[in-house]
Amino acid sequence: MSRRSVLFSLVIASAVLLPLRSPAPLIYTPGEGWYYEMFGGDVSWQRPHAKDQVEVAEQAFAKKDYATAMHAANRVLRIFPLSDYAPRAEYILGRCLEVKHKDEAAFNAYQHIIEKYPKSGQYNEVLVRQYEIANRFLAGEWFRLWDTIPIYPSMDETAKLYAKIVNNGPYSDVAPHAQMNIGAAQDKAKSYGDAVKAYQTAADRYQNQPDIAADAMYRIGVSWQKQADTAEYDQGAASQAIAAYTDFMAFYPDDKRVPGVQKAIVKLKAERVRGSFAIAKFYEKSHHWAGAVVYYNDVLQLDANSPLALEARQRIDVLKPRLKPASAK
Repeated sequence: MSRRSVLFSLVIASAVLLPLRSPAPLIYTPGEGWYYEMFGGDVSWQRPHAKDQVEVAEQAFAKKDYATAMHAANRVLRIFPLSDYAPRAEYILGRCLEVKHKDEAAFNAYQHIIEKYPKSGQYNEVLVRQYEIANRFLAGEWFRLWDTIPIYPSMDETAKLYAKIVNNGPYSDVAPHAQMNIGAAQDKAKSYGDAVKAYQTAADRYQNQPDIAADAMYRIGVSWQKQADTAEYDQGAASQAIAAYTDFMAFYPDDKRVPGVQKAIVKLKAERVRGSFAIAKFYEKSHHWAGAVVYYNDVLQLDANSPLALEARQRIDVLKPRLKPASAK
């Protein structure tokens, strides 16, 4: 027999015999990674029935033996995915992942319960767990690569977590707070327009919950004010902030935040006056008399008693005669 034939025979023999001699299957589980399930080793944690296997997972979790708890829970999900005990196994897996500070993986484990087992008796408890995880990301926790390597904090990703919670249970106990925190996350990301939309949704959807609705309307004004106070002063955002604060005071006149809102409106109007006056001066310098008069009038309409109002009146008196030739023509 030639060397090539011998080598070929050995390869075939290895291929046939290797599976028989393999000590264990290599198994991958989300959030846990790869591991060997040793058939010839310690199998004391394995049970032939889903109910018994879940009990092993619960007992191991109670003893803080999280490795065994995860193995046992994953075995239920792998071998008995349609059993009544699968949701409980997924929940235990999520709790173990939380303990291991793999919050994103834990959130996803809880999401699997929502999507695969919507009639689970732990539905509300799962939403609470998801909400607490999202709160940690809102507080600055970093998202992880492969559930292991911290790479960055992200308010956009955090807002998506809250959005999932709201979508999972729009009228659950945590949903109003999750909807508000979508706005809080967008505020932190300085996406003020998106924050306003989130708060407006909260105000509209949960108007029967006065605390939520009032806070939402107040935060709409705050977000518009933040937008107005950006590097390039935003006149439109200032107007929106004044309108939002005015609505808030009309709906909730006894709210303890009203005095602060009144001061904010005074400040915003003063900024709008300065902004309109600056635009008027720009138009006047460019010899656009009509535009200048429009914005000087805006100064008077915003606050006729402001320090700039007197000068605005004077400039209108100076510019009006210059408008007549253009009108006649």
